[in-house]
Formats: sequence, structure tokens, C-alpha cells
Amino acid sequence: MSRRLVNLTLDTLEDLPNRCRTCVFWELDPVAAERACEAGDPGLEKEAWVSQTLLEWGSCGKLVYVDGMPAGYVMFAPSMYVPRSMAFPTSPVSADAVLLTIAHVVSAFEGGGLGRMLIQGVARDLTKRGIKAIEAFGDAKWEQPGCVAPAEFFLSVGFKTVRPHPRYPRLRLELRTALSWKSDVEYALEKLLGSMSPEALLRPVRPATRSMLS
Repeated sequence: MSRRLVNLTLDTLEDLPNRCRTCVFWELDPVAAERACEAGDPGLEKEAWVSQTLLEWGSCGKLVYVDGMPAGYVMFAPSMYVPRSMAFPTSPVSADAVLLTIAHVVSAFEGGGLGRMLIQGVARDLTKRGIKAIEAFGDAKWEQPGCVAPAEFFLSVGFKTVRPHPRYPRLRLELRTALSWKSDVEYALEKLLGSMSPEALLRPVRPATRSMLS
């Protein structure tokens, strides 16, 4: 089983689940989002948002593939690019943080550590760009997949609550904390894959360099 983590681009945008590909919950304010849906093609608005954010700010998402199949993704951007963020009762996002809007793993691949792999990929990316933290709005009463990820997920991967709320707490992950996960991630991957090293998951395996884990 091979895993590959890539940046979200206009090309890889097509690999998002269909309901996510055409969802503009985060990308537009509530009124504009409703109008886009009434117009019949919110996917165009989604594509325009990704294009603008890539051009003006840079990478704004990550996808993970398992054996070539899209298995999960995350999206993130400064809050100024995310109009919906101001609609939450625990806003605004801290000035030194980037907002992680959504984290989703396809149900067939749940439980394999892909969520944490995606978050660590974001952490590495943002650290190189001088960002200090990631924040997110979680759903404390999450029952089924939607536009707001469960607060429990964020807490499980190291986020801490910075502004409590009975439904939509705001959570924060200090990037220096995220980068200390290496041993935890390696353990989870070893447990799942047994004989494949974590580094081999992110690049093609060459016979001369492949290592076996005892």
C-alpha cells in the first residue's frame, strides 16, 4: 500500500469528492454562497477561489492518495480569504494563524492515520512559510460528514481549544508542537504497513534504498 501527499492545484481539485468539489461554504459569505448555489454552478466559484488563492498567497490545500486513489484532503488559508470564518461565534481567527477550513478522509480509508498525515503535511508547509500556528473551527456535536470537521478530530491530532463554545469551539495547533509528531506518526504507519518505512510512503521505492522494519 503506497501513500502520496500532494498540493491542491486546479488539476488535483478534480479529485475532491463531488460534494466538496462544488461546495463554497467556506469560500464565500453566506449570502454569496446561497446565490452561487441558486445560479446552479458553485463549482466555478470554487475553482475561481482556489485559483485566486494560489496566485496571491500560495498552496492552500493537500490531498493524500492511497494506491493512486484520492483518499482525503485538507484546505487552509488566511482568514481574509475565508469570508465564512467571520460567521462563527468564536471568530476571529488569531492574527498569527492560518485557518484550516476542512479536513476530510474518505470513509473507506478512515482509521489509517491519514488525517494526521494531512495535518502534518500542512504543518511542514506552513512552517517553511513562517506561519506560527493553525486554527480551526470544530463541530462539537458532529454526527455526519459536513462542511465543519469534528472538534474531536482536531483534539486528537494535537489542537487545543482557545475559545470554547458548546457547538463551534475554535482550536489551535502550534506548529512547533506539530513538528514533534515524527515518532508518533512513524509508529502509526509501522503498525499499519508493517514492513514499509514511513519515508518510502512519500517517494518511489528504489530497491537499493528500501529498508525493512523489524
